[in-house]
Amino acid sequence: MDLNLKGAKAIVTGATRGIGLAIVERLLAEGCAVSFCARNAEQVKSVVEELKSSGTANVHGFAVDVANGESLRAWVADSEALLGGIDIVVANASSMVMGDSEQSFRAAFDIDLMHAHNMIEAALPALKKSDRASVLAISSISGVQDFGFDEVAYGSLKAALLFYIKGLSTKIGPLGIRANLISPGPIYVPNGTWTDMETNHPNAFQGVIKRTPLRRMGTPQEVASAAAFLVSSASSFITGSNLVVDGGHTRRIQN
Repeated sequence: MDLNLKGAKAIVTGATRGIGLAIVERLLAEGCAVSFCARNAEQVKSVVEELKSSGTANVHGFAVDVANGESLRAWVADSEALLGGIDIVVANASSMVMGDSEQSFRAAFDIDLMHAHNMIEAALPALKKSDRASVLAISSISGVQDFGFDEVAYGSLKAALLFYIKGLSTKIGPLGIRANLISPGPIYVPNGTWTDMETNHPNAFQGVIKRTPLRRMGTPQEVASAAAFLVSSASSFITGSNLVVDGGHTRRIQN
């Protein structure tokens, strides 16, 4: 299927590894020009070099702390200037915090929710000029179901992100801008969240797999495929939706 993304200009946060990097790679493969950011400058540099060495020229990377609203808005402006506009916004960066401490809640608020809000608001003037504008936020199945892994702060703010994007979709829909979410389930990233459980709590790790009807964890590339679809013209009549990519792990009826 031709997603008709060639020439589109995209910005992506939290994109030096895992789902974020997979989304960048997929958008580039579809012919997009991409500006991405992450907090670690060395990792950003390494990813840009690797992408360009594989023949991808139209990619730009920046070291940005997305919890800093001023820095985030400056990056959006710089990206618009470099790319010559913005058609696609992907708010992927996440705190990945566990627990219910005040520190955990503040980190989840600043990164999981406010970074998405600040990024989208900064990009809106550019999106209004686009004839294929699309916003995508990466939430989590923890935003709709408690899985008992002490993800209280994380899940609370992912739930808030679901509400925010749904409300946003009704606000910007009349402007011709779509806004959707993806809620990934257990996605295995080497040296990521699940690696520690696999190494130190193998029974719990296998329990997660057994509770997943497809009997495996997903890959970042599978989430990236869903992301490419949602930001493309192939989903041109879809907005305000939350696409769950979890191998059937959640038992609730999705809505």
